[in-house]
Amino acid sequence: QVQLVEFGGGLVQAGGSLSVSCAASGNIFSRNTMGWYRQAPGKQRELVASITSGGNTNYADSVKGRFTISRDNSKYTVYLQMNSLKPEDTAVYYCNKIPPFYAGGMPVWGKGTLVTVSS
Repeated sequence: QVQLVEFGGGLVQAGGSLSVSCAASGNIFSRNTMGWYRQAPGKQRELVASITSGGNTNYADSVKGRFTISRDNSKYTVYLQMNSLKPEDTAVYYCNKIPPFYAGGMPVWGKGTLVTVSS
């Protein structure tokens, strides 16, 4: 079974913090580099953070120093801690492996979790 479930989003004021989580099925999570992506209204989905199975991380310049990605390999779960949030961080946040998981020729995504940062 293929599953990606993101949760933990919400409304936060600029400068605040929020943590989102993603539970993935084993066939997506195991031994794969996982990432957090986001899609703001009217914009393309972008990768903001990634973490290898061994724990090496990488971040987009726009979130470097503010966001922290982590994973629990025993729970097939990946986390994103977001600090010093800005209104431009407002987006639907998704997790997936890198590159994204495909089934039947189509990328598989969860429903995402909405993060709204008010100014």
